[in-house]
Amino acid sequence: MKILVVDDEAAIAEAVAYNLRKEGHEPIVAADAEQALSLFAQEQPGLVILDVMLPSASGFDVCRRMRRSSSIPIIMLTARADETDRVVGLELGADDYVTKPFSMRELMARVKTILRRSTEGRGVPAEGPVQAGPILVEPDKHEVFVDGTPVSLTRKEFDLLHFLVANPGRAFSRSVLLDRVWGADAYVGERTVDVHIRWLREKIEEDPSRPKYILTVRGVGYKLLAG
Repeated sequence: MKILVVDDEAAIAEAVAYNLRKEGHEPIVAADAEQALSLFAQEQPGLVILDVMLPSASGFDVCRRMRRSSSIPIIMLTARADETDRVVGLELGADDYVTKPFSMRELMARVKTILRRSTEGRGVPAEGPVQAGPILVEPDKHEVFVDGTPVSLTRKEFDLLHFLVANPGRAFSRSVLLDRVWGADAYVGERTVDVHIRWLREKIEEDPSRPKYILTVRGVGYKLLAG
């Protein structure tokens, strides 16, 4: 699989590319934001490994622009150990993050896990349209409609909403949602669920501060109203 590696530190980019080749992938390397976006459009990789700190523009900006046209998995690399970069990356649609310095074995494990999840559809129901109230999800077309109006979602937002719509009225804890949508071996925490729920509400609710579709169940987690 083609994997785009974006990092201005040549030694890191070359090491990641070398290990990706050993795993049978075809790495494509970019050193700045402009080159990354150009290769992204030309090569259509199946996954992106994206450094936050780039010379011409931040990895966050690159992630935001990639998400406008694609839902492929993105792993972000950050030199900061605090939660700020991680939360921002998740809010922009990144699927995972790795803190520098990292072990190459860990990064390759995360690549393998994310690629497996993206093809298995972790916990998401079988193909076929599902509907709860005004929300219609059509998995085969990767489309969502609310009261007949199309809504654009990232891949993980789509998977989360698909799961909730297929199980209307049932309350799920954050840990269960992580297991069923992200996978039991995901390298993300429960905060990830909160971020994606908030983002979904901003896209499908008339008033995200007063949601009427995706509700918070105090002491449990979240549920989608049956109708």
